[in-house]
Amino acid sequence: MSAHESKGGQSGVERGDLDQRDLNQARAQSGPKMTKIMVGVALGAFAFTFALVPMYRIACEKVFGIRLDRGVADADLGGHAVADRMVTVQFDGSVNSKLPWDFKPHQLSMKVRPGEQYETTYYARNTTDRAIVGSASPSVAPARASGYFNKTECFCFTAQTLQAGESREMPVRFIIDPNLPADVETVTLSYTFFKNDVLTARLQQGATSKTPASPLAAP
Repeated sequence: MSAHESKGGQSGVERGDLDQRDLNQARAQSGPKMTKIMVGVALGAFAFTFALVPMYRIACEKVFGIRLDRGVADADLGGHAVADRMVTVQFDGSVNSKLPWDFKPHQLSMKVRPGEQYETTYYARNTTDRAIVGSASPSVAPARASGYFNKTECFCFTAQTLQAGESREMPVRFIIDPNLPADVETVTLSYTFFKNDVLTARLQQGATSKTPASPLAAP
């Protein structure tokens, strides 16, 4: 083998070694970059998911005019209790003419401090001899105070079933937002109970199907 060929072979080996080193170096450099990209994508996805909740709340309240009741933790974000301010909350209850129930608040009013949680109860009684399902519709007055009245627990969240002659205590827990306008000194919480015809019919049909058939008379 000539000296020229030997030198060419060595150069080829050296170029191969350089190419391999360059490849290893490129891989080493791309590893951290890829990790950063993956972490960035994960953080972006998390941030987007986290933002969906306030976006959904804003859409409901601003576009559709629906006020979503917030939990205790959410309500506390609006501020702490205002030590030197008290608000009077009045309670009212009524039933639709199609619902044969007695329904009323246990107390007509209470003094509350914005930012703190309070509880009151309503009393309901089915005055008939059959089971009935009712649904309560709440309202807050004045209307501009409704956005600051946060119910954390309420019988109005689900339909209520009262058996024949049954009575029940129905609790309500609420927080007045500390950001309630300063000129609002009295807030009225009202409920109207309506008969839930669909669920009542379904309930009564189920009761009828469970009733054993009368025995046939002997011939």
